[in-house]
Amino acid sequence: MTTQDQLDFLGVERQPLESFAEKAYLDYSMYVILDRALPHLGDGLKPVQRRIIYAMSELGLNAGAKPKKSARTVGDVIGKFHPHGDSACYEAMVHMAQDFSYRYPIVNGHGNWGSTDDPKSFAAMRYTESRLTPYAAVLLDELGQGTCEWVANFDGTLTEPTLLPAQLPNLLLNGAMGIAVGMSTDIPPHNLRELASGLIRLMDAPNTTVKGLCKHIKGPDFPTGGEIITSHADMVAIYTSGNGTIRVRATWVKEDQDIVVTTLPFQTSGSKVLEQIAAQMRAKKLPMVEDLRDESDHENPCRLVISPKSNRVDIESLMSHLFATTDLERTQRINMNVIGLKGRPVVCGLKELLSEWLVFRTDTVKRRLKYRLERVEERLHILAGLLVAFLNIDEVIRIVRTVDHPKKALIKKFKISELQAESILNLRLRQLAKLEEIKITGEQKALIEEQGALKKLLRSKAKLQALIRDEILALTEKHGDERRTRIVEGVAAQAMSEMDLVVSEPVTVIVSERGWVRAAKGHEVDTNTLTYKSGDGYLAAARGKSNQQAVFLDTTGRAYSLFAHSLPSARGQGEPLSGRLNPVEGASFRGVMIGDDESRWLVASDAGYGFFVQLGLLHTRNRAGKALLKVRPGGNVVIPVPFTAESFPGEAQIAALSSSGRLLIFPASELPELARGKGNKLMGIPKAKLESGEEAMQAVVVVQPGEGLQILSGQRTMTLKPADLEHYTGNRGRRGNMLPRGWRKVDRLMLWTKD
Repeated sequence: MTTQDQLDFLGVERQPLESFAEKAYLDYSMYVILDRALPHLGDGLKPVQRRIIYAMSELGLNAGAKPKKSARTVGDVIGKFHPHGDSACYEAMVHMAQDFSYRYPIVNGHGNWGSTDDPKSFAAMRYTESRLTPYAAVLLDELGQGTCEWVANFDGTLTEPTLLPAQLPNLLLNGAMGIAVGMSTDIPPHNLRELASGLIRLMDAPNTTVKGLCKHIKGPDFPTGGEIITSHADMVAIYTSGNGTIRVRATWVKEDQDIVVTTLPFQTSGSKVLEQIAAQMRAKKLPMVEDLRDESDHENPCRLVISPKSNRVDIESLMSHLFATTDLERTQRINMNVIGLKGRPVVCGLKELLSEWLVFRTDTVKRRLKYRLERVEERLHILAGLLVAFLNIDEVIRIVRTVDHPKKALIKKFKISELQAESILNLRLRQLAKLEEIKITGEQKALIEEQGALKKLLRSKAKLQALIRDEILALTEKHGDERRTRIVEGVAAQAMSEMDLVVSEPVTVIVSERGWVRAAKGHEVDTNTLTYKSGDGYLAAARGKSNQQAVFLDTTGRAYSLFAHSLPSARGQGEPLSGRLNPVEGASFRGVMIGDDESRWLVASDAGYGFFVQLGLLHTRNRAGKALLKVRPGGNVVIPVPFTAESFPGEAQIAALSSSGRLLIFPASELPELARGKGNKLMGIPKAKLESGEEAMQAVVVVQPGEGLQILSGQRTMTLKPADLEHYTGNRGRRGNMLPRGWRKVDRLMLWTKD
């Protein structure tokens, strides 16, 4: 169907909505990709950036000029070349002026142009002034030398360059970021000296690999400094594919007892970092930090001070934790997606980018040389005509005075071109002197030499490359500087464990008969003064630290653990363990253990079996706990007790008490250390009495040399001093001896010391 067939009687074109929407979206997508969001490989600029720089050059705002109001520049840009929003145009201009955003700023701004804490806090364009920086000459110096194509602006009244003739790879020097339709770009900035070295290496050895280039180009060089901790192998892989992420972290020094952060990762706000650290302090997750200060000023753009609480704080571990939990360490995405020389978006590796840019630069230099050669040959042609006039000056004067159409007569008489004749007629009388003829001859000689040199350059690839190399080195010497971002290979920071971040304070964990738990500060806690719910009472307590895990043992022999600092305060009556843990139905809690991971505890069942276990083996995050002690069906668990001596087992003894009032004491060395199981027999309980419930092992304690026992029965207390214990000493597995009459119903068995 022809276009004419698609027109209705009113002359309105009709087409299916599907095809119209598809074409409109594709047109919009290509416009965003090619004319807005992605930079060009040649000059490394987006269209709006290119137009801003060109408009400023047209306004005469070079590095040595007096700055003008930014509103004037923005007005010229949107009025002549870029008919879009003024705020977006000004923001693009501000971005090119921020020394914390651009490695080599292109615009020199006067006034408030934002800060690292808030890059968009810049003043309105009516308040600020701007001009170009010296670096901008790298993009503009060759603009009027035939080096680029020119196209009409949006309304056809002016022309603008399609690309700026960049003398250096600005794309990699300042990087670029942009989001298009279905694609984006993230190119980090680099150091000029390193890039120049890499370019020269590539020119001398085109077969150089990315690994070889990385010997010159160590990695990105961000304007805000910091440290890149990504490994060399990973950097080579990223530069090979053009995609990946690198890790950048802040740098810090220690001044007296304080930690001073001196540089931050690219695009990181110092105030946000302080807020993140302060939030952890408020949540009591940074007990080792006492104070935070921001001492940044004009001389020290970044100076964040972190004051530890004491000189015993492990500074390296603290900083590693802050790196892992704040923006002091960040990942930077790399996606080198650019518009190539063929006008299409393409993801390039480092070698492809540099090679393509060298092609662009070579073509630009050739165009510049050809343009100059054309000007030289044109001038030589004019000078040849002027020499003819000087050699025949009288005849020329006669023709001019007497002939009606002197130009045609001069062309016919001296066989010269129209351009030469026009030049002769434009001569002033003062230029007819003999001295002027000498000047023309000298100029002609110099131009002939230049013409020969230009032709040799254009014919010789080696000389052309040498010229490009020399120009790159000269610009590097002028604009180059030292690397700001250090390359320090390392691993990603690790956050401290929850226990490392808790203040280490002495606590006593108390468990009631009905399984309610609480934690009291300190070890001098009188459990008799604590209140319990009706029908509940004291069961067991253990002393430890707030940064340790408390392990709870239930009647089935399963062990559960909770962080001590998370337990409710002893000011109240606590909370039920069943609310935090998932014991099996019908089970109740029988004891609590807390201490160092290496500490040993004695666990035993009422059947008279038990063993020592290292506390660290019982820690678990499983709410259902882990199996520890094998308990007979219908049996129970004896309250676990700690082994407090430094040497294990040493000369310690174990005292086991049965519910019938029998006491057995035997060497602790006879009991094994296990991770789980039934254990060895501590006390011989007759099977019949055990099954009938007449007798069971009721309590155990570990007795150190010099210690005795206290037996509590109702309101009465009996003390067995070390000498009295010999009567109850026997072999492991025996029934033990009976306590005196009246003491055979025991409530508690405790240690006694002389103090």
